[in-house]
Amino acid sequence: MRKKKQRNIIILSIAVVLIAVVSWFSFGPKPANSEAEKTVTVGIVGASKGDIKIWQSVAKRAKKDYGIIVKTRSFDGYDQPDKALKSGDIDLNAFQHYAFLKEWNKANKGGITAIGDTYIAPIRLYSKKYKKLSSLPDNATIVVPNDPTNESRALFVLKNAGLIKLRKGKTLVSVADITSNPRNFKIKEVASEQTSRVINDVDAAVVNNDFAGPAGLGEKQTIYVEPLNKDSKQWVNIICARTKDKNKKIYREVVKAYQTEATKKLYKQFYGNKQIPAWDKKF
Repeated sequence: MRKKKQRNIIILSIAVVLIAVVSWFSFGPKPANSEAEKTVTVGIVGASKGDIKIWQSVAKRAKKDYGIIVKTRSFDGYDQPDKALKSGDIDLNAFQHYAFLKEWNKANKGGITAIGDTYIAPIRLYSKKYKKLSSLPDNATIVVPNDPTNESRALFVLKNAGLIKLRKGKTLVSVADITSNPRNFKIKEVASEQTSRVINDVDAAVVNNDFAGPAGLGEKQTIYVEPLNKDSKQWVNIICARTKDKNKKIYREVVKAYQTEATKKLYKQFYGNKQIPAWDKKF
């Protein structure tokens, strides 16, 4: 009788242990490689055919090489993805350049850091009156965007074209920072969306790529292209993470999945020389 009782106690003990083990795997902490831990959501702005194909390619490679599920979430405006990233609604974003991030961090008490370069989209000086830069006459009127980052970029284009000189040591400049304008060019500031609309009434205009294409401005009207140098480094687009997560392995692996020859080929296929992969460029 005593042996039977001992046997029942042992059986009951084993049953309790088995129940505990099953409960642990059913309701306990998820393993580190669970789907939830391996999913990364990336915020982007807009969804052009090229962007969709590039991120589909990145997602396929991330899944194959690193076991990461990459998803994208598209936003309508540039003011949204950084807020969503900082609040934790998304894991990464890929829509802005260094200059934009610098200004956003300054205005929003920081919190976001670049973890990988993507591409640069060189902007251009266009003219419908002149075929080449050297044909611009003295006193010519040149239009630039009037918002801080785009005006600064446009002025650096004019500086690199040899048309003006700018105050040294500044990354964001305005017309007040022009230190030399020997040919007396008239630099006219207008809203970014207006630069392409007024081009018929001026001698030349620096027009953002977002507005140049829809306005029919292309190689034929181009008289100067923004060079890739130390001045243009701040206009390189980037993948960003929360600063506290900047060294997180899974996010660095998404960057690796992006920065490949396959991505370069897709940029060439969909954008030609309009968007240039920048992660291995020297500035």
